[in-house]
Amino acid sequence: MKGRQNKKLDWQLLASRYEEAGFMLFEKRIDTLRNPRNEQVFERLVLESVDWVNVVALDADGRSLMIRQFRFGVGYTTLETPGGMVDAGETSRQAAERELLEETGYRAARWDYLGAVEPNPAFHNHLCHHWLASDVAPASAQNLGAGEAIDVEFMSADDIRRAIASGELRHALALSALARVFSLWSLPNLQGASDASQ
Repeated sequence: MKGRQNKKLDWQLLASRYEEAGFMLFEKRIDTLRNPRNEQVFERLVLESVDWVNVVALDADGRSLMIRQFRFGVGYTTLETPGGMVDAGETSRQAAERELLEETGYRAARWDYLGAVEPNPAFHNHLCHHWLASDVAPASAQNLGAGEAIDVEFMSADDIRRAIASGELRHALALSALARVFSLWSLPNLQGASDASQ
């Protein structure tokens, strides 16, 4: 579903071209657009991708199945929810089921769609779909790709809140998925405000 049209704010697309990106996950598109406020023409970068999925996977005790993996952008191991890319011909649910099984070896008895977010609409064109997987249980060994190394663990809601407060858990898409299931923090988040100034 696309956002609402707004004649006052929507930029007019004049042309698009693709350039060699050198990215594994994205196609690089350059759009030429006209600013509706002043009629000036600008080029803007769009990184095209297939949609993504993130899964909040709960066991019978309500604990969330979390993963840890090294992330090249930040250069360290992060704490996240399972997830990945929607492959060609898949629905987001099928991708969620596949990614959960591949990354963790777990299957769910029930699936509920939680909605979608725009990972970064400034220059990404895709959505990240959030799914709730309930009553997960082990089904197989992990089936990781050659470029993956993932540890799994269960965390209670309190464990997750502590990980957020300490800064251990700050993956934006994982947080947005978890926030649809758990009450993660009290407002205002004064601890987060003080950490931001350091």
